[in-house]
Amino acid sequence: MLSLKTSIIGKKVIYYQEISSTNDVAKSLDVEEGTVIVADRQTKGRGRLNRKWISPEGGLWLSVVLKPKVAPQDIPKIVFLGAIGVVRTLEELSIPGRIKWPNDVLVNFRKISGILTEKVGEKVILGIGINVNNDAPENGIAVKDVLGKEVSLVHVFKILLENLDELYEIYLKSPGTIVELARELMILNVPVKVLGNGEVVGIAEDIDEDGRLVLRLGNGEIRKIIYGDVSLRFL
Repeated sequence: MLSLKTSIIGKKVIYYQEISSTNDVAKSLDVEEGTVIVADRQTKGRGRLNRKWISPEGGLWLSVVLKPKVAPQDIPKIVFLGAIGVVRTLEELSIPGRIKWPNDVLVNFRKISGILTEKVGEKVILGIGINVNNDAPENGIAVKDVLGKEVSLVHVFKILLENLDELYEIYLKSPGTIVELARELMILNVPVKVLGNGEVVGIAEDIDEDGRLVLRLGNGEIRKIIYGDVSLRFL
């Protein structure tokens, strides 16, 4: 038993040994809000822009079914909720993590976690993958690499759900607060390259109240980047 101290997230947990994608299953099921789908392995895990997400045994791969009654413009902020939850969970393992806008968590500038949100009808699926005891992909890092030892996946899972639950309650009351919390953990004031329709280089100065990346170009122009069809690279 997990003995979770949560009010919404984790009321029901559905576990699979192997699954195509926890997000796909979460989208297909008619379940109550807060239901969590978790799997030992994903065969078709994916990240943003349909990138393949390697999901072997030893990592934490899960999706949370949410049904937030908020304004449409506040739905994208759920990705920050997930990223903050991961950073707070890593902190409890004595690992300092930072958010790479909009949906990655890095440790020592190497990816340890990715977040993917998808909306289907009234449901918003919050998908989270964390490299824990698995061998991380190239340029990635896992919890075991930082700590020099493996940790209990169940322990990490429990901490994460409790952090997400606390943040979700904050989000429902004040979505803007989630953006403020994300800003404090975001890697900012660094040169970046934004790849999408063309290529834009500038300084990632801030995120605005809607979660858009505030980019200062070389000529001083300010450009706000909406995530969804862009990729960010540190220079």
